[in-house]
Amino acid sequence: MKVGALRDSFDLFHNGGRNLLTAALIVLAAYECAELIIEDDPLRLYSAGLVVLGTVALLAIFKNWRRGVYCFVAWIAVEDLIRKYLGNNMIVYFAKDFFALALYLSFFIARRSTLTKLYRPPFLITLLLFFWYCLIQALNPASTSIFYGLMGLKLCFFYAPLLFVGHALLDSEKELRRFFFFNSVLILVVAAFGIAQSILGHTFLNPEVIQEDIRGLSTLYRVSPITGLVAYRPTSFFVSAGRFQNFLLVSWILALGFGGFLLMRKQTGRLLAFTTVGIVAAASLLTASRGVILWGLASAMVVAPAVIWGASWAGEQRIRVMRAVQRAAIFVALALAILVGIFPQEVASRLAIYTETLSPSSSKSELGFRSWEYPLRNFVAAFDYPRWPYGYGTGTASLGVQYVVRIMHVPPMNVGVENGYGQLVIELGIVGLLLWILLTYKISHSAWNAAKNLKGTVWFPIGFAIFWYAFLLVFPLSFYGFVAYQDFVLNAYFWLMLGMLFRVSEFPGNLPIAQTTA
Repeated sequence: MKVGALRDSFDLFHNGGRNLLTAALIVLAAYECAELIIEDDPLRLYSAGLVVLGTVALLAIFKNWRRGVYCFVAWIAVEDLIRKYLGNNMIVYFAKDFFALALYLSFFIARRSTLTKLYRPPFLITLLLFFWYCLIQALNPASTSIFYGLMGLKLCFFYAPLLFVGHALLDSEKELRRFFFFNSVLILVVAAFGIAQSILGHTFLNPEVIQEDIRGLSTLYRVSPITGLVAYRPTSFFVSAGRFQNFLLVSWILALGFGGFLLMRKQTGRLLAFTTVGIVAAASLLTASRGVILWGLASAMVVAPAVIWGASWAGEQRIRVMRAVQRAAIFVALALAILVGIFPQEVASRLAIYTETLSPSSSKSELGFRSWEYPLRNFVAAFDYPRWPYGYGTGTASLGVQYVVRIMHVPPMNVGVENGYGQLVIELGIVGLLLWILLTYKISHSAWNAAKNLKGTVWFPIGFAIFWYAFLLVFPLSFYGFVAYQDFVLNAYFWLMLGMLFRVSEFPGNLPIAQTTA
């Protein structure tokens, strides 16, 4: 009894101390906020609020790494919006990396405590070979600063551990549905605001005074070459139209896969999934981006037949598959019809841009030039640099070199071409390009085997959608511009989805999962 009483007293003292500390922190935070309000300094007030929210998020991540996955995915969708309104603050830009580090640390501590082995991807040796080559290239004597190398390594490999996190996250079909429902809501919000901005113009979702480094990225307009119609290129929550377009591309592919899975599984939430498909289609139309339209159409033409091919034709599977394709088409048609009916001028300006620059019969068509001649010319131009056999070093022609020059005060490299493979030749030399092609082949082959393992199951639509996204990013998109792979949105989704694909591919052989989630 004395021991129990002593323990109760200790717990009471411990809880009382913790509550007292919490109360003290709340009072201190309230006092600081009051001071900022009195000083009429909203920027500092917003910054202080972000610090508080960030601290709470970090504590939540350390407490439960699964919660950290959702925090991280949500943050990469809204980070640019906050950064725009805080004057392109670089501390905000690196906040996602702090979240990622906290997630990795929390995850590896949890795995170590349970003595669970990490997943070993089939392409691990090739990935490590490419990593060590890039690490050596970070010390290339032709590079004017080591900061270029550090930035390049960060862009290419920092989110690779998300593969292990994604694999561990989906330990049941319940977790799979939970994540993709969350992701669908996130997509809906970002895409819907993008549609609104397409209609309202650049003054919406942008501060009155945009910081100089990102002003041009947030105020882009495109003009149709024949009719002269003007269309704004929306950014939604992001700082650039390109990043929003990248987000829509991955959202479109994943939404198609998730909608097909729900319909085949007869699960609730199908209205949300297919509404997401329709909203993303409408947002893509209004981007005034030819790349989004072409890659989106290509993805739909690949995913739909693949889902039909991968379905089990026994029982009602055939009907469910055809319904999934039909329902996706209906929701897309409804979304576009509503847009045309309410905002005919905005839709007409985008259609004019697409038809006048993509139609082979148009006198201003750029389809052949932009899809083949221009990228091929830039790829060949990479061999005009004298160091093409061994490169100038990791990161010297990568996304964000302007920030390295400005923040670190290092000499600019002034090298680069507008082609992804050409960029790799300039940075890593011809050996680096060959290693990248080998790595992408290994990744694509492994992802395809994982998706094919799901053939005839209800998980095939999601599995194939992830495979298609991975293949699209590492091969054609990276050929046209390696900045696509280096974009933190596409890169983070790539590694996270890849881990999820390999885990879902294990579902058919795991009878407890299949039985308890049917």
